[in-house]
Amino acid sequence: MKPGSRLRVLFFVEGFTDIRFVVGLSEICDLTMAVPAGAYVESTLKERVKESGIRIKVHEIEGERLEFQARSFGYLWEVAPNFDVILSQEVLRGSLNATVVGTLRRVPVVTTMAISPVEYFRCRRERGQIGSAASWAGESVIRALMAINGKLATRCLALGPYLCDVSSRVCRCTEMGYYYGVDTDHFRPADDEVRALLRRRVDLPADVFLIVLASRVSHEKDPETVLGAVATVRARGLNAVLVNLGGGYEEFLALARSLGISERENWVVGRPAAHPMRDLANYFRCADLLVQGSLAEGLGLSPLEALACDTPVVATDVGGMAAHLRPYARLTPRCDVSAMAQAILDVAADPAAARDQARRGREYVRAKWNRERAFRELHRSLALAAGFELAPPIEEAA
Repeated sequence: MKPGSRLRVLFFVEGFTDIRFVVGLSEICDLTMAVPAGAYVESTLKERVKESGIRIKVHEIEGERLEFQARSFGYLWEVAPNFDVILSQEVLRGSLNATVVGTLRRVPVVTTMAISPVEYFRCRRERGQIGSAASWAGESVIRALMAINGKLATRCLALGPYLCDVSSRVCRCTEMGYYYGVDTDHFRPADDEVRALLRRRVDLPADVFLIVLASRVSHEKDPETVLGAVATVRARGLNAVLVNLGGGYEEFLALARSLGISERENWVVGRPAAHPMRDLANYFRCADLLVQGSLAEGLGLSPLEALACDTPVVATDVGGMAAHLRPYARLTPRCDVSAMAQAILDVAADPAAARDQARRGREYVRAKWNRERAFRELHRSLALAAGFELAPPIEEAA
């Protein structure tokens, strides 16, 4: 590539992706994105891309699973030579097409890992969604795909130290990835006056202990423990309200009904996913606490965003959250309602100490997970994979 040229990147998406990542990626390269047509609309990403006004080419590929797999292989074969590097989402079936085509067409492919595939899949068995035969077969396929993609990919960008360890077992060239990082100018602390104003803005009561659960309802999440814990603290006298934000908020409300949660109409609130670049921070900034309950977790970006707002965090002691949140959040054992309830009560009993802990978390996020660093490192990784010579960092050049 000529000095001063922008990287020509094809971002190949197997499922859903976040508008924050797409916007940031468009800022560091000449971006084309290939997406499943259905998921592109269903996830509201199409609407958000149009609204953002970013410079991007989008190719929508029709078909479900097998049809998408076949169509996307033909698409990749045709267009791959037009790009300096292919950035492929995750390390499973979609990336199989990308790594095979990239190898045959001699185009470098960088994969990403934002979840631990085997652990996440095992949660389906734990929940009784699949039987033992399907569990064995599915895990075997997942391990095979990870091994093939790990061998063929130029490198893998794994989200956080925990997933770096998972990825390095199958991909010898694994690097730390940061996804879209945290915009610490947007996710920032609010004083008592601003928090009261923000609560009015998002139409939530001022006189309650407000808990936010920002994750979707999925097989690897654990909203049951969160609901049980909040029900427990309410029974012990804390006037807590739990707000779930996500595309599956109706499933969350249905779950509360199915669990027979008493007086749920008074304290269980579900709302559609807030726009992550515009509205989401308001909820984190005005909350008393963010709770993240999980059966498995690759990293946990929502806790990092909450900490950036000086908002205390209670989370499950698993995966990536166990690997890096311990100094900054209250971590509780997996599926332990009593322990999570006690952690919530501890935060409510001494909010000043909880916010001091979260404030240390904000400094950690600013130093290690800020948006600028995330996309600077992403550009470096993509450029090196493409064989593009980079200028040394300023401090080294000086």
